[in-house]
Amino acid sequence: MLNGDGLRVVLWVAGCSHCCKGCHNPVTWDPDGGLLFDETAKKEIFDQLDKSYISGITFSGGDPLHSANRAEVQRFAKEVKERYPDKTIWLYTGALWEQIYEEPVMQYLDVVVDGEFIQTQKDNTLLWKGSKNQRVINVQASLAQTDPRDPVLHCNDYAPDPDREADVRRTVGAEQVSCGCDS
Repeated sequence: MLNGDGLRVVLWVAGCSHCCKGCHNPVTWDPDGGLLFDETAKKEIFDQLDKSYISGITFSGGDPLHSANRAEVQRFAKEVKERYPDKTIWLYTGALWEQIYEEPVMQYLDVVVDGEFIQTQKDNTLLWKGSKNQRVINVQASLAQTDPRDPVLHCNDYAPDPDREADVRRTVGAEQVSCGCDS
């Protein structure tokens, strides 16, 4: 529930060259670590994605865009998108959008959270990310722009404050403020 909108399946991959100080999952840095992703593991994920209340899958790690993971993550993201076109696919990476937006895997993704985790910018109240430098990017809206290098954000940094929203609605008669997130 902390890895994207709604209730999600998360695939943690091994391999990360960013090695961010304060990483919550350094055991995933070694590309030779973890368990083999085989047909049994794939079936387990599909069994979960078959459930109507599951919103989608999130690729995390490690870094799904590490050279050891890129090709397989792309193949699996394609398979998931074809099999479950109404489920969303999120991906967390330490790379910046400007470095990865042309990667072939992007055509299958809905949201990318980019940027290395920076411990000095850690903020537990941020939506879907760990540090203020990271961005939660709407991939398909970004790619559809004239200049896809300029990312369209999926949501604001923080969840809306219901008390503040009520004050805004009373003051200006505005509709409910939304971060663009489903939850």
